[in-house]
Amino acid sequence: MKLKKNHNEHNAKNVQAGEHHNEKIVAEIHDKGIEDLKKKLEEKEKEAAVNYDRYLRAVADFDNYKKRTIREKADAIKYGNEDIIKDILPFIDSLDRALEHDTGDVKAFKDGIALIQDQLLCCLKKHGVERIDATDKDFDPNFHEAVMQVESDQHDENKVVNEMEKGYLLNGRLLRPSRVCVCKKIKSEKNEKDENNESEIMEEVGE
Repeated sequence: MKLKKNHNEHNAKNVQAGEHHNEKIVAEIHDKGIEDLKKKLEEKEKEAAVNYDRYLRAVADFDNYKKRTIREKADAIKYGNEDIIKDILPFIDSLDRALEHDTGDVKAFKDGIALIQDQLLCCLKKHGVERIDATDKDFDPNFHEAVMQVESDQHDENKVVNEMEKGYLLNGRLLRPSRVCVCKKIKSEKNEKDENNESEIMEEVGE
């Protein structure tokens, strides 16, 4: 009987020892799981910090890009005409020399000014500016501005008689219209009589 009791106690101790061992294993697994989670959390925090740093750098780069673009646009507007102005300056120099060396010869002076004008027009053409040829052309409201009408038997009806102010195109687009005088045909007395007779005949036929 005593032997049996000792045996049961021994079994109970073994069970307790087994349970204690299992609890220890579970605790170790739990602790290990926590450590793994901590490591993963630390890795994610580092990764998040790196990504946030990249984000800040990207925002800063984009902000610098916008500032640079605005500055370049402002410079383009401010100095956009630099090339054409550089090309025009030599003609200003030529005009200065012409005014400084007045020989009293009006024709030579006018010829010199005409030469400078031709050179200037060539310079403007290089930059896409062209004169509109309006004289003796049909009046076109897309390119001409009529400032007056003149009666003339030397021109056809609605023809441009002369230009008051030259018009210009910039790369084919109207920069300034030509200000022109347009022909209004003179009616002779004979034509007026013929027209009146024709009107009377038409009226009689209608009756």
